[in-house]
Amino acid sequence: MFKLRIKELAVARGWTLKEVSERSELPYSTVATYANSPGMTMVNLTSVLKLAHIFGVSIEDLVEVLEEE
Repeated sequence: MFKLRIKELAVARGWTLKEVSERSELPYSTVATYANSPGMTMVNLTSVLKLAHIFGVSIEDLVEVLEEE
């Protein structure tokens, strides 16, 4: 499982999730779901690429791999 570091990266830039949505041109519902999920197994790769691009980070920096228990 993994999570996307959307909230952490947005806070560091002073952005709201709405601003992340607008900048990435992704639906707010998608951004909010990804940002608030404690752990996911699947995401849309195009969405992840858009998010990494607006934050100016690599996919590796956006994705946090969670240890499975």
